Amino acid sequence: MENLMSENSCQLCAVEKLAFEPPPIYCTPCGVRIKRNAMYYTVGGGETRSYFCIPCYNESRGDTILSEGTSILKARLEKKKNDEETEEWWVQCDKCEAWQHQICALFNGRRNDGGQAEYTCPNCYIIELEQNERKPLPQSAVLGAKDLPRTNLSDHIEQRLFKRLKQERTERARVQGKSYDEIPTAESLVVRVVSSVEKKLEVKSRFLEIFREDNFPTEFPYKSKVVLMFQKIEGVEVCLFGIPDIKSANGEALRTFVYHEILISYLEYCKLRGFTSCYIWACPPLKGEDYILYCHPEIQKTPKSDKLREWYLAMLRKAAKEGIVAETTNLYDLFFLQSGECRAKVTAARLPYFDGDYWPGAAEDIIYQMSQEDDGRKGNKKGIIKKTITKRALKASGQSDLSGNTSKDLLLMDKLGETIHPMKEDFIMVHLQHSCTHCCTLMVTGNRWVCSLCKDFQLCDGCYEAEQKREDRERHPVNQKDKHKLYPDEIADIPADTKDRDEILESEFFDTRQAFLSLCQGNHYQYDTLRRAKHSSMMVLYHLHNPTAPAFVTTCNACHLDIESGQGWRCEVCPDYDVCNTCYSKEGCVNHPHKLTNHPSLADQNAQNKEARQLRVLQLRKMLDLLVHASQCRATHCQYPNCRKVKGLFRHGLRCKVRAAGGCVLCKKMWYLLQLHARACKESNCDVPRCGDLKEHLRRLQQQSDSRRRAAVMEMMRQRAAEVAGTSG
Repeated sequence: MENLMSENSCQLCAVEKLAFEPPPIYCTPCGVRIKRNAMYYTVGGGETRSYFCIPCYNESRGDTILSEGTSILKARLEKKKNDEETEEWWVQCDKCEAWQHQICALFNGRRNDGGQAEYTCPNCYIIELEQNERKPLPQSAVLGAKDLPRTNLSDHIEQRLFKRLKQERTERARVQGKSYDEIPTAESLVVRVVSSVEKKLEVKSRFLEIFREDNFPTEFPYKSKVVLMFQKIEGVEVCLFGIPDIKSANGEALRTFVYHEILISYLEYCKLRGFTSCYIWACPPLKGEDYILYCHPEIQKTPKSDKLREWYLAMLRKAAKEGIVAETTNLYDLFFLQSGECRAKVTAARLPYFDGDYWPGAAEDIIYQMSQEDDGRKGNKKGIIKKTITKRALKASGQSDLSGNTSKDLLLMDKLGETIHPMKEDFIMVHLQHSCTHCCTLMVTGNRWVCSLCKDFQLCDGCYEAEQKREDRERHPVNQKDKHKLYPDEIADIPADTKDRDEILESEFFDTRQAFLSLCQGNHYQYDTLRRAKHSSMMVLYHLHNPTAPAFVTTCNACHLDIESGQGWRCEVCPDYDVCNTCYSKEGCVNHPHKLTNHPSLADQNAQNKEARQLRVLQLRKMLDLLVHASQCRATHCQYPNCRKVKGLFRHGLRCKVRAAGGCVLCKKMWYLLQLHARACKESNCDVPRCGDLKEHLRRLQQQSDSRRRAAVMEMMRQRAAEVAGTSG
């Protein structure tokens, strides 16, 4: 390789030019992905940047175009081609002056301190070690995965994972007739919870309208957690990249064994905390989109839903063998059918309501279609809804009459059932406790009344009492002459409350799946090769240990190259105007009409310091509390510290003509705080300015993502049906 290398090649990988995968761009109004090399329009900067595909631009007549409810002048839009390419960054060794890719060298550009940090390449470093000119740095010198905070959940997963790996390795040694130490395994694994925050899911408006009389909750509070696993590969910690291609004792890949064990550990932990069920939607990511880690290897195939479903079911079969899982069924069979001796009502109010799930969004679409159909047939006295429901269907659902919104409920279940039925196996329902055959309630207290002859028949205390009062032919087994004896089995050791004992762990980068994906896409933290996965994981750990460090790399407006941390100059007036030191010395100072200020150096930023990080979190929380106080405070001379300052910022925001998009520093500060507040706010009618708008913006982004996912699932089902029809024909 050395003979083939040119002077412009990287001295570590011998390749001259390597380009990053361009991050995907989506049209703001319609949510469609803008194809590579296609033209598009854009305006704004950072998180507030809007994109418009050509069809949306052309459809908007006149001089303006709508973006999330805001009218934007077309003259402000910039026309671009989606063909931008970013080359991998370089770094030069201070000793031998050789140039290398930062990724090859595992160089952290964020700690370059304005280009002043000393860099010794691996080749020179080894020579210095051999000549005793340098001592190797201790492992503790750089904070890694093990230094991230431990929680009860991460400890539970780690302990079980290590125990099961030891058992599996022992079994493989026995089968192969070798000693334990001769058997390769997955080593140097670290599991950590990097985000654990309280969130709130608001029930969608159309669905809520049907069940408002039944006191259906308007919102569901929940805890959102992010669990990562790191493995040390060739001395570098890699975030969930992969595990050696080793087969476990039962023939499956060791990687699958480990991933299954993490999920089984999580289910076991939830069960120990008193939870009764788990819901899994076996939905593969869309082609060309990444679910969590950005940019998979070219050779990595996206699994089809049947393969992914079987992967989950194999994991659940293991959990069932250990008694962690009591029963596995699916959403359709559990909630849309009244099979066997089940006496529970068929109603959409019983369906589990989850953030980002398939059916809540599909239900909203169906309810809208139902209202359109009903409005179109108002001439019919009975109305389209009541007319389509027969007495037999009413009785089969366990409902008694069609008063109120019952008819809408049943028609919704009918139409939703039609949609879900072809893919029902993908919506997996997992029972961690046994469910009552009659009312389908998962039993956590009292007795479980078990049938002496039927394996899957059991009743809760309430249904057992009702059973005793029924006529003989209505008792178990129904319509059979000989009745079976039921025996009580006391339910014990299930906690009364499911309170989480772990502390809140906030992470701006892991607040949502999209937030982490954006961090990786915006900074080219890719996982398509091992070398990039090593560097990306190193940077992810850097961000986790340094939450105050800037999240994204800035780009020079003159030469379009990335500006390293602490290097470059920024305009205080123009939005996103930065120039690197080289361009500043040439032209930036002369040609730009406004004053440019030097970027803060690394010395001015918080170091890898736990106390500084905790202080930053405390200060941020105080600031967010102050934001809420000031928005509600009506006192002329408030004693609350800094209340007047925040009120002044509110007033400034109302009067400012430049605004954040125009580069106003005060507006940018306020905008940042408002966005942080909106992400965490659980109040339906919050007084903080723009809170409702920002929550609506986040909701709309999530809705677009969900709609793309639902459309892809329906397209997949259409193709599957076409294949089946073609085969049968």
